[in-house]
Amino acid sequence: MTETTQVDILISGGGIAGLTAAAAFATAGFSVQCVDPTPPVTERDAAGADMRTTAFLQPARQLLEEAGLWARLEPHAAPLQIMRIVDAGGEIAEPRIVKDFNASDISEQPFGWNLPNWLLRREIIARLQELPNVDLRLGCGTTTLFTRTQEARVGLSDGTQTRARLVIAADGRNSPMRTAAGIGIKTLRYGQKALALAVTHPIPHGNVSTEIHRSGGPFTLVPLPDHEGLPSSALVWMERGPRAQELFEMDSASFEAEMTERSCALYGPLTLASNRTIWPIISQSAERLYGQRLALVAEAAHVVPPIGAQGLNMSLGDMRMLLELAKADPGSLGDARMLEQYHRKRFAEVKLRVQGIDMLNRASMATAQPLRDVRAMGLNALYSMAPVRKTLMQMGLGVR
Repeated sequence: MTETTQVDILISGGGIAGLTAAAAFATAGFSVQCVDPTPPVTERDAAGADMRTTAFLQPARQLLEEAGLWARLEPHAAPLQIMRIVDAGGEIAEPRIVKDFNASDISEQPFGWNLPNWLLRREIIARLQELPNVDLRLGCGTTTLFTRTQEARVGLSDGTQTRARLVIAADGRNSPMRTAAGIGIKTLRYGQKALALAVTHPIPHGNVSTEIHRSGGPFTLVPLPDHEGLPSSALVWMERGPRAQELFEMDSASFEAEMTERSCALYGPLTLASNRTIWPIISQSAERLYGQRLALVAEAAHVVPPIGAQGLNMSLGDMRMLLELAKADPGSLGDARMLEQYHRKRFAEVKLRVQGIDMLNRASMATAQPLRDVRAMGLNALYSMAPVRKTLMQMGLGVR
């Protein structure tokens, strides 16, 4: 007879979004099972370590505090006080427009706090191990989904079955649970890839996140705590696919020269401080955010290019809404009314943000000089209007 587990919530996906959801719902008192077929890498220099970073914007902090995570994460976090946009789209790679968006214009707190993804996995898993109502199964995935009005039954790759009132699909852009529920998606491909790595540099970053636009996509340096006594930043470098692959395969010395030139040497020579990772850039949206006894969150629901720290913060917005609805009426957990409310409250905002980030990415890819000049003029015009500048900052945080 198949072994069966009964929980309030099954979370399919043990990435940062899924693990955070597990901590949030378990801390709120729900019984949670979280599964993922790939065991997480929680060491910085281990093979397969995720060298991307996540900038938690202001609205995310309350969720992290409620989940018992912020006290663990804060000592490792680099605050993001200033978002600097640099246009280097002239004939040569040098800054021609530099604009600073300072969090002090709208808040007493930084815009957010940046942490490495491998470290986030380590700390969130440590938190989950403290919670008696969490069944964490890493190395075990979901295989089947069968739903009825009162519950969902999910088959797992270890041969067991779980019965849950709510299934949360946080299982990525190729979500097995979304596929099993028959929910369609719309995908846009840009022909871009992104390199993610850590660097050190002689000039301190001063808690400034710097996004440099030339062509191919943004080149973004995000503050990290010092590494081996040197100022350090996370780098996400988006380029058209063939160029990105060429950069990925370069020897270290040549790559360091290329990224220093692309950075306009704003922080001095950049030195590799980690392995390089590479992944394709797409934009993707699910046609709806729910199915019977199923809620889609994070990349199962929406994928955006890594611009403006929107990706995971959109995901945490999904979780905040689900958690709010679940806590308001625990008896309705996973029922049709709750999930329809979740879709209604999140879908329009998600769609708007996906469209907005798509436009920003297309502008950042501009190769023709006249288009790059238009981009520079647009940045200059928007920044020069203080009310517009403040509104853009608030929208970026998701507070209006």
